[in-house]
Amino acid sequence: MSIRAYKGILPKLAAGVYVDESSVLIGDIELAADVSIWPLVAARGDVNYIRIGARTNIQDGTVLHLSRPSSGKPNGCALIIGEDVTVGHKVMLHGCTLGNRILVGMGAIIMDDAIVEDDVIIGAGSLVPPGKRLQSGYLYVGSPVKQARPLTDAEKAFLPESAANYVILKNEYLADI
Repeated sequence: MSIRAYKGILPKLAAGVYVDESSVLIGDIELAADVSIWPLVAARGDVNYIRIGARTNIQDGTVLHLSRPSSGKPNGCALIIGEDVTVGHKVMLHGCTLGNRILVGMGAIIMDDAIVEDDVIIGAGSLVPPGKRLQSGYLYVGSPVKQARPLTDAEKAFLPESAANYVILKNEYLADI
């Protein structure tokens, strides 16, 4: 794995974290316990910071980035991802905030200042525009994203199960190292 400092700040990895050797993590990034970072993920904590909560998985080809502070935005846009989040393949997360128990479908894009509340599914290929807030308990789809329907009880139960399955998988990978 490529873990690199930026301006003297190295990523911090908690216990049980798995980072695939083909991924790149740079700068001010903190990964909580049991996070998994899969092949070809690029995460740059250079102009702001990235925080990822426990048991979250970031799947293959995902890009994680942020926005620097500016005169119009004195704090810029950090990237904050909660616990038990599943981020599908080739997702782009840029300066947004994701709550807990979320599934982000493959190829989705979530832009600066967007906020995704807890217990949300975002369909594959969806675009969440800057500043959009996604309310808890719904499926969102489209480009730009629209609220499609409330999540079923089965879908809500699946969200932490998805994250738990990736904890099992990353532990299998760690056992082979």
